Amino acid sequence: MKLGVIATLGRDWATAVERVRIAEELGYSHATAGEAWGASAIPFLTLLAVNTSRMTLGTSILNCFSRTPAVFAQEFALLDQISDGRMVFGLGSSGSNVIEHFHGVPFEKPLRRIRETVEIFDTLISGEKLEYDGEIFQLQRRFQLDAPKPRPKIPVWIAALTPRSVRQTGEIADGVIPIHWPRQHFGSLRQDLTTAATAAGRTDTSFTIAPFTTVNVLDGVDDEAKWDAARQILWFYINRMGVFYWQMLLQQGYEAEVTACRAAYADRDTPGAMAAISERMIRDLQCIGPVEEAREQLQARADAGADVQLIYMPKGDVAETARQLEELIA
Repeated sequence: MKLGVIATLGRDWATAVERVRIAEELGYSHATAGEAWGASAIPFLTLLAVNTSRMTLGTSILNCFSRTPAVFAQEFALLDQISDGRMVFGLGSSGSNVIEHFHGVPFEKPLRRIRETVEIFDTLISGEKLEYDGEIFQLQRRFQLDAPKPRPKIPVWIAALTPRSVRQTGEIADGVIPIHWPRQHFGSLRQDLTTAATAAGRTDTSFTIAPFTTVNVLDGVDDEAKWDAARQILWFYINRMGVFYWQMLLQQGYEAEVTACRAAYADRDTPGAMAAISERMIRDLQCIGPVEEAREQLQARADAGADVQLIYMPKGDVAETARQLEELIA
């Protein structure tokens, strides 16, 4: 079982770095930093690269609209050099609100843009001359990335949700970062990726499945609040994060919960929307229980096909974070 942490920058970058350093010492194998409308993930990853030595570092996720493929290649070539070849490029599309109303860029052809970004990124990182004739990018002057590159390939993991995006991920990427994905469907996810890779003529059909994983450890003190927190994150993604997440959960077998939750939310019935999220759904998508049970659930997800589970960094001061991290990986 491999565990990673989703690093959050917060208001104090030094404390954020210390939390990740502790995670590495405890045996966590991966740290990832995301980006939406807060601070840039790239400077934070630079800090992590110089303050860790073993764990893999990556993004989960950067959107494919606010930087060009060449900028991604420039940034990750240097990060890979600083980290001595420990980077993973985590990419996704984000959503129209962030892309159009924070970055001011039209949210058009997200799947195609992801494909072209990955293909151009791979070409530049490989050191090959760039000639590309795509629907979005036409690049014909045969530029090469003029930067030190520790290796000719940086793994690309894509945040994929829909059947089309999973299929494309199998065709072009090295891993997938699913969120709120039922543990009983990791096997079929891997099969879908492998089938797409084979159909595309890829010789390497191995993939890293690296799901975001919500963990709530029950301790008999504030267990009801932790069950509420488990429901809260699903309520938010079902009702406040566009169409992709709730449609994905419908397809994964939670039609009753999603339909009831969205109906209650439309009626401004927040308690009803929260109550619609069943215990079965929470246990399928998350880990919750006393610490021993939480560890068993993490192991069960690993056995089901989760290669590295990205858990949210525990809250509290540094000592409390360290205690919780150690409990889960013991």
